[in-house]
Amino acid sequence: MKKILFQILLYTTLTLCQHGGEPIIINGDSLVGKQVNGENIREVIGNVVLTQGNVRITCNKATQYLAKNDALLEGNVIATQDTLTIKTERGFYYGDERITESKSEVTLNDRRMTLTALSGEYHFNERIAYFNRHVTLTDETSTLTSNNLTYFRQEEKAVAVGYVTIRDSVNIIKADSLVHFRNSKITFAEKNVRIKNQKENTVIFGEHLEDYSKKNYSVMTDKPVLVQIDTTDSGDIDTLVISSVKMESFNDSSKKFIATDSVKIIRGLFASKNAYSIFYRNEDKIITMKRKPEDNFPVLWYNLTQLTGDSIAIMLNDNQLDRIEVYGNGLILSSNADYETRYDQMSGDMITIYFDTSGINNTEVTGNVLSIYYSYEGTEPNGLIKASSQKGRIFFEDDKVNEVKMYSNVLSEYHPENLVTGNELSFALPAFILINDRPLKDDLIWNIIKKYKVLIND
Repeated sequence: MKKILFQILLYTTLTLCQHGGEPIIINGDSLVGKQVNGENIREVIGNVVLTQGNVRITCNKATQYLAKNDALLEGNVIATQDTLTIKTERGFYYGDERITESKSEVTLNDRRMTLTALSGEYHFNERIAYFNRHVTLTDETSTLTSNNLTYFRQEEKAVAVGYVTIRDSVNIIKADSLVHFRNSKITFAEKNVRIKNQKENTVIFGEHLEDYSKKNYSVMTDKPVLVQIDTTDSGDIDTLVISSVKMESFNDSSKKFIATDSVKIIRGLFASKNAYSIFYRNEDKIITMKRKPEDNFPVLWYNLTQLTGDSIAIMLNDNQLDRIEVYGNGLILSSNADYETRYDQMSGDMITIYFDTSGINNTEVTGNVLSIYYSYEGTEPNGLIKASSQKGRIFFEDDKVNEVKMYSNVLSEYHPENLVTGNELSFALPAFILINDRPLKDDLIWNIIKKYKVLIND
């Protein structure tokens, strides 16, 4: 095979015709042409400048494969197109497709955005970047990392796949895949999603997230669970867990959080099941309610006490239960650990439960009050008292009913023990209902650990 070798020293300008397209122009200090395995190649060495339309690439050395119209670029490779800059140590440029590729560390800068990875390619015509392995995208407000990322310059959209994390000043979002619009600050995340609010120490787990940062609004669907870890005044860890079908977070002045459908709430000795809950984070207040006639009424448990009504408001003070208010068709049941079938009961239009550091202090019931209170002599049962009035009050000691008082239009009747024993459940108020499927915190937390393979504060 006859080899052709020529070398032009000093400054050389080489124009190569692209296959039916715009010509590539290469400038350099020297040029060497040769034929290897029947293929014509040309090497341009020193201060190399390659241009094709609005694409400009500089490097230390370029090897042009004439038949393929490709070029191997080596040493301080810098490619530019309008505001875009790509830097790497070694890469390829495919002239027919106007694509540059690097299997070395590569950095892409575009105005206020920087994209880095261990390998990547950029399509100049389509203005799309495909970056792989240890990808990082940073801009003025957030940092995104992933295994793979596709960036659409025209839309300023990033599509990330594989161990995705995006961080800003408030939130950290993790997911299997994520779509992020830089201009609108809208993010969609899919599968194994976690969003952590660093200021409020909350984490929401789920399978689908939509985050609208400019609107201060986000929504999580498909088995979402919220976990918030607080510390009590005594230094104990107090964890709030909420699960539902849909969760919405408003980070505006209202600072509210809404859980919808099949809602479960657990915090310390407190638990609830309901159809709709609003958590006002600034006010330390949770409201649960029925929104539709077919919804189940909200139910709440605290230690041995069950509470139901049309709507329930839970007030906190310094991360401690302060009081609970029940509006409409309220019913409070308190069980006795020694006599499982004996439930002290009181119903009314409104119920207010007051707490102190030891638990429930007292309960006030107003409007059409009905009550059943079991009597004891010491620890021995001694019948029950049925009563009605316009107002009633239950006093607790060690979270057990200690005394019941009725006020205004009081009517009462005593039922002796011999008529009560074995017939306890027949002595029930019209509103009596016993709900046994109390949610357990350990079950919800364990489900998170099993599914996401992380600790809840990871």
